[in-house]
Amino acid sequence: MLVEKEVVKKAVEEAIKKSKDRNFLETVEVAVNLKNLDMKKPENRIDALVTLPNGTGKDRKVGVFAKGDTALKAKEAGADVVFSAEDIDELAKDKRKLRKIANEMDFFIAEAPLMPEIGKKLGPILGPRGKIPQPIPPLSDPKPVIDRLKKSVKIRTRDKMTFHAPVGTKNMSPDEISENILEILKVVENKYENAVNNVKSVYVKTTMGPAVRVI
Repeated sequence: MLVEKEVVKKAVEEAIKKSKDRNFLETVEVAVNLKNLDMKKPENRIDALVTLPNGTGKDRKVGVFAKGDTALKAKEAGADVVFSAEDIDELAKDKRKLRKIANEMDFFIAEAPLMPEIGKKLGPILGPRGKIPQPIPPLSDPKPVIDRLKKSVKIRTRDKMTFHAPVGTKNMSPDEISENILEILKVVENKYENAVNNVKSVYVKTTMGPAVRVI
């Protein structure tokens, strides 16, 4: 284990205490800085979807590509936007609209048979943003996937030695936020053989507050 929960909790409490009251609900973020890695090698990069045990405090936005019964179930399950097969062509023609939607949504899912068309027509814009849809079987119930994604965050280093992730909101308890941070750090621990030698530092902060060092 990279760090004990009590150490994380203490840093979270300090970050919240040091942040001034704002007229909006601030997000709590974690920043992880890595070291001793060649990030030009794809095998050293992190690209993971992490389901936080306590969610982010704000529902993540999920877009769904589906038809028929699956589309109806997706709407009932709280999908933020549902696209039909016909919408794929329309979005491919309107790159500006597609970019706006890609930036607004945190995740996409799609019925598996639609994936080849989505990849070909929408991939150039969704791919670089890490927003290629997660495939689900046709006629399946999308609710469990939507529920999980609404509590998830995507972490990607690309070729950088650092990554950031939202891990809660200022009104959540330090315990809940700490558990979320430990879930993020677990990805780092599982990725590298001797993670303690590959983590330079970890910081936690609110949106506009000062950063507090965890390790």
